[in-house]
Amino acid sequence: MFNTRRALSRRTMLKGIGASIALPFLDAMAPAGSAQGRTPVRLIAIEMVHGAAGSTAFGIKQNMWAPAATGSAFDLRPTSMRALEPYRDYLTIVSNTDARNAEAFLPPEIGADHFRTAAVFLTQSKPKQTQGSDVFAGTSFDQIYAHSAGQATPIPSMQLCIENVDQAGGCSYNYSCVYTDTISWASPTDPLPMIRDPRAVFDQLFGVGATPAARRARRTDDQSILDWVTEAVTDLKRRLGAADRARLADYLDDVREIERRIQKVEAANQAGEPRELPGAPVGVPDSFEGHVKLMFDLQAVAFAADTTRIFSFKLSRDVSNRVFAASGSTAAFHTGSHHLDREERITDFQKINTYHVGLVTHLLDKLKQTPDGAGNLLDNALVIYGSAMGNSNLHNHKRCPLFFAGKAGGALKGNLHIRAADGTPMANAMLTALQGLGVEVSQFGDSTAVLDLNTVKS
Repeated sequence: MFNTRRALSRRTMLKGIGASIALPFLDAMAPAGSAQGRTPVRLIAIEMVHGAAGSTAFGIKQNMWAPAATGSAFDLRPTSMRALEPYRDYLTIVSNTDARNAEAFLPPEIGADHFRTAAVFLTQSKPKQTQGSDVFAGTSFDQIYAHSAGQATPIPSMQLCIENVDQAGGCSYNYSCVYTDTISWASPTDPLPMIRDPRAVFDQLFGVGATPAARRARRTDDQSILDWVTEAVTDLKRRLGAADRARLADYLDDVREIERRIQKVEAANQAGEPRELPGAPVGVPDSFEGHVKLMFDLQAVAFAADTTRIFSFKLSRDVSNRVFAASGSTAAFHTGSHHLDREERITDFQKINTYHVGLVTHLLDKLKQTPDGAGNLLDNALVIYGSAMGNSNLHNHKRCPLFFAGKAGGALKGNLHIRAADGTPMANAMLTALQGLGVEVSQFGDSTAVLDLNTVKS
């Protein structure tokens, strides 16, 4: 299976009946890897709905989202990004940008902000108001990158979500539900479905070649997918040096641990006890935090194996009234976002924002701990986090929350807060980020110019 007289191919798979597991980058692949040029940059684009407490007049004064100082001497402690302090060298905050295409342009669009905002975040384009099949938005950031970088991997891109989705029929204010169900658009007329079930994600990443019957049999017997590739693992280990054997063992341990957690969730959800999410697939944890972290771990292990380089991840759905008790707030999410501009309720809503951003540290830690090229995955990744809504109480789309994490292969310096001029489109920051990923594009959404993401102008 492996020839010791030549470098191991980067596309080598551990194959068994009904399983096909890609390998992490190993020293044995170095000659092949060096011929490929620079280390690829991975992308995770994360949307969280309902804007931010820091987009209100009170929140701006209290620095609930954007730090007071620009440049590199900013203080994250008052902000909802305080948990990102250990990663500030990888953090680029872009504040005071607007998502104008999420605004109402015509009277029939007034009040429908929740039902078009998700479609704007990664497209920065105006969604067509329709409940029919003639939906129209724009090609999303992740898919523009996938067109150039996604073809080199077995899976060009993956689209994940946490909340339930139903891409059929109309929602409210004459907008199709598809606009609230996805943030990824392969073209202006081609919205991409998002996967909510971690089991479905795992099977796509590691179950290549398996029939549905084989997958069911493996689950019924409580087998690990690694049991199906034992012979291939043993054969490979004999051909690797000590460092590669250790790296392979760590990677396979990660795969097995993720699989074990999925199996544990499935067993609990099939035990007959009442569920918090009774309509959710059996592989979906009732715990929001558990679900998010499991999805983050799947993304990190997919990057390590270079199975895909591109994810979009929708953390919630507009008008969701889920309660995040771990945030310290007892308010339902959508209800809490309509804080009536009362200071104590804005402060309470910030707790939810802070909790959501805090979960991203789990992903950043996984990426930073994973070797990649001459550095780690966080050096060679771009993580986008934000929303196309600003002050959710007003349903406006000004001063929207946005930050980038990761060095994007050297395109971003990090440890920087950039406050854009009033009226700057969020699309300007995204255009610059796309160019930093090596995409030759001069326009994105309603962009008007590039926005320097490495320098603060005095």
